[in-house]
Amino acid sequence: MNFSEVFKQTNQLCKVSPDGKYLATCVQYRLVVRDMSTLQILHLYSCLDQISHMDWSSDSLFILCAMYKRGMVQVWSLEQPDWHCKIDEGSIGLLSSRWSPDGRHILNTTEFHLRITVWSLCTKAVSYMKYPKVCQKGIDFSRDGSYMALAERRDCKDYVSVFVCDDWHLLRHFETETQDLAGLEWSPNGCVLAVWDSCLEYKVLLYSLDGRLLSTYSAYEWSLGVKSVTWSPSSQFLAIGSYDEKVRILNHITWKKVAQFEHPASINSTKAVVYKEVERRPAVGAEDLSLQTISDGSALFNTRSKYEINPLPVQIPVVKPDQDRANPKIGVSALAFSSDSRYLATKNDNMASVVWVWDTQKMSLEAVLEQTSAVRCFQWDPRRPRLALCTGNARLYLWTPAGCVSVQVPTEGGFQVQALNWHCRGDALLVLGKEQLCLCYMDADQDHE
Repeated sequence: MNFSEVFKQTNQLCKVSPDGKYLATCVQYRLVVRDMSTLQILHLYSCLDQISHMDWSSDSLFILCAMYKRGMVQVWSLEQPDWHCKIDEGSIGLLSSRWSPDGRHILNTTEFHLRITVWSLCTKAVSYMKYPKVCQKGIDFSRDGSYMALAERRDCKDYVSVFVCDDWHLLRHFETETQDLAGLEWSPNGCVLAVWDSCLEYKVLLYSLDGRLLSTYSAYEWSLGVKSVTWSPSSQFLAIGSYDEKVRILNHITWKKVAQFEHPASINSTKAVVYKEVERRPAVGAEDLSLQTISDGSALFNTRSKYEINPLPVQIPVVKPDQDRANPKIGVSALAFSSDSRYLATKNDNMASVVWVWDTQKMSLEAVLEQTSAVRCFQWDPRRPRLALCTGNARLYLWTPAGCVSVQVPTEGGFQVQALNWHCRGDALLVLGKEQLCLCYMDADQDHE
């Protein structure tokens, strides 16, 4: 593993272009575009204010920079650096901005969710979508970019509108059987739309493209319900994480539950491997206590960490949440399938320092990773079953079916890893600190474990 030098960034606004050739980073009001192979600066753009959000177009030719305080979006071109576009929403304000899948339209959600404005970069045409719902995930595009599903709220009822992205005409509009729709997500093959209710009612609805209700799933009543939902890349499984600390897997043929994964506080009998992170401070002898080592702090204060395999039974550290407060820290909030759909990684909020890895072929627990600190973020390699995670310290952690490794980020001044992003080829990892970033390059032999 090799690490690049450290670069500045603001608010973790750093993204590799979809074609993998460029790295865009925001430093306050500046947008810096680097060549991914050399990390040399190719373009430097100045926006009118501090950038709140940044995103690449799907063809890697344009970059959108949104300044929410100003209600403004600026768009920059890589092919023609002198060309630029400014979209001003004016007094109606701006809450969020995103690209359409064709990379030639921008969708702006205005303050108070009054409407979504669709701006065309090609024709300068503007169209409006009314009544967008304020919810966790109210808009989603199908994987092939053909359709957009939009959650709406009108007359105290929930609706979904399906638009064709070519010309934004309405394909279907239907009422959903939800009390308070919280989110929607297309299956990767674009055939099924999953819609789920707010946490007050456990309900997941599955609709076809033409708005027919295919199935309804509810695991229990009268208790906090769905907390997270994700499809497997193969579209065969829908994983639902809930406040009862369980994950339920539905199959794509009957939409019935095929497996239930629990997160017990004590693991007694399992074929899974339980990895525990162990920290050790290196022993420093009196002869090492020179002024140089004290000023460096490297030997004195740096802890080394490694994984040890825990013998059963294992007690998982549990934090009891305050049940009287809103959004209690309990239940499965994070779910992610590996690119081959073979593994599912989960995090249960009242066991914040633990990541669970499940085998979806055997429908059983494969591994448990117990960290010394709460897990901030985990993400699968887009090419192979390899999971990267971080816990807000100066290390990153990798799991593969072959084992676990803890890697120190070799930078000065205490780099605290807040988030991770894989390069689309899976041969590099974008490591984000509070105000810094660096790249971690995977060795070729490690790439083909």
